[in-house]
Amino acid sequence: MQEIELKQDELDFRTREAFKTLRTNIDFSGDDVKVICITSCTPNEGKSSISFELAKSYAQMGKKTLLVDADLRKSVMRQRHKRGKVRLGLVNYLVGRTEFQDALCGTDIKNLYMVFCGPVPPNPSELLGNSRFQKMVEEARKTYDMVIIDTPPLGSVIDAAVVARYCDGAVLVLESGAISRRFARKVKEQLEVTDCKILGVVLNKIDMSDKGYYGKYYGKYYGKYYGKYYGEESDKAAGR
Repeated sequence: MQEIELKQDELDFRTREAFKTLRTNIDFSGDDVKVICITSCTPNEGKSSISFELAKSYAQMGKKTLLVDADLRKSVMRQRHKRGKVRLGLVNYLVGRTEFQDALCGTDIKNLYMVFCGPVPPNPSELLGNSRFQKMVEEARKTYDMVIIDTPPLGSVIDAAVVARYCDGAVLVLESGAISRRFARKVKEQLEVTDCKILGVVLNKIDMSDKGYYGKYYGKYYGKYYGKYYGEESDKAAGR
């Protein structure tokens, strides 16, 4: 097993809570949901960041977690989330050049293990569809409490659908305001063909710069509700 140090972003309270909510919702999807894949419609919607932070969230709650970088075409994890070099990755294992344990990385986050993609292959879909990938998933299912697989955008290539066949569930990441309903529905239908349970959708990159985004909505809602409530109570107290 290789050992690596991870680069981590400091998340604000609201973002940390969002990942805890996502984790909880996945847990409520059923005890049989142990291996999940995460995809999107197009590149740059944030699926890899969500995969990483979700895996970290599971590890921090004490679950032995494996994060697999299966975006063999254009991985961002190897540049964004690690320090130093990784000699062996998923591709090395899939082509039979090494064993799974040798491609595995222990990290400086307790309970979090990772497999990076490795060199870019000429045939990603074929490699992900071979028996060695299926064998890896089955071994990981026995060893880890949670397995999260980051896959390429399904709206661009078919790789995510190939991986989904071996998973218990799939999560679709959508960038707010960037993806049409028709396109999202088409990607959802592609996932459904694999018979993989669709656990839900993560709406990402919401513009939170306007301080009134939550305050305006909740202030209006709760102000109206509690204002009415306390107004009635005040009336009662005054004997009106």
